[in-house]
Amino acid sequence: MDYDVIVVGGSYAGMAAALQLLRARRSVLIVDAGQRRNRFVSEAHGFLGFDGADPAQIAATARAQLHQYPGLTWIDGAVTRADGTRDRFTITLADGGQHHARRLLFANGVADELPRIDGLAERWGTSVFHCPYCHGYELDQGRIGVIASGPNSLHQAMLLPEWGDVTLLVNEALALDSAQQAELSARGVSIAQGPIARLSGHADVVLSSGQVLEFAGLFAAPTCAPASDIAQQMGAKIVENAMGRMIATDDMKQTNLAGVFACGDTARMPHSLSLAVGDGAWAGATIHRSLVFPDL
Repeated sequence: MDYDVIVVGGSYAGMAAALQLLRARRSVLIVDAGQRRNRFVSEAHGFLGFDGADPAQIAATARAQLHQYPGLTWIDGAVTRADGTRDRFTITLADGGQHHARRLLFANGVADELPRIDGLAERWGTSVFHCPYCHGYELDQGRIGVIASGPNSLHQAMLLPEWGDVTLLVNEALALDSAQQAELSARGVSIAQGPIARLSGHADVVLSSGQVLEFAGLFAAPTCAPASDIAQQMGAKIVENAMGRMIATDDMKQTNLAGVFACGDTARMPHSLSLAVGDGAWAGATIHRSLVFPDL
């Protein structure tokens, strides 16, 4: 079957885009690999109307609402290849199936490359976070550690004192000059030198010296990249940003390839559930416009 639009990725941005298209009575195929980025957390915060809700339930509710529209087809699976040109795109699934559409939207998010510290991955999303707006308030102004992994960590440490008593754990990842140290001091940020050996307990940091620092929560800045390289294989432009890499788009969410769009974390920064939904809604509207007006 041919569709008006194929959406690669069925998380918040992809579903938000699909909703606009379905309400315009367009046929939409969503292919979702089930790798929702915030699957590690039990509560979503900062999303108006759903503050503190289970993000899995938010996604499930959204999916159920989409299925009320007859124009939707949903496939749980992975896209392994995408080819074609405007009005004649083909995707290939892991099971060999192929589907065709006039427009293609990449909304398949990003993969996080976490700092390589023993015990960090197991605590990701429960006591180690990356977004203070999503998780800072719940730390109740307790002690917060920022695990340095690069220049972004200095920005994190400067931002976080609103949420608690902050210590920047340099971990041999930063060389702070006197001006930077003065800026941190002015914000009330302490500095802990020395490499980190591991994380233990809830959010305890064990330094290589054996010293243990206890925190209410930790923040780290992962390096992000599109969750798959399918768009890049097609020839979509990838750009570097402060958080890693993303698919480049114009203001209408179109990539450098005619008829190929991208939205959500894979095509914008910074990242949050709210921003992903807004970005997806706009992408859905602009894709519909491109189907109506040939010159767009």
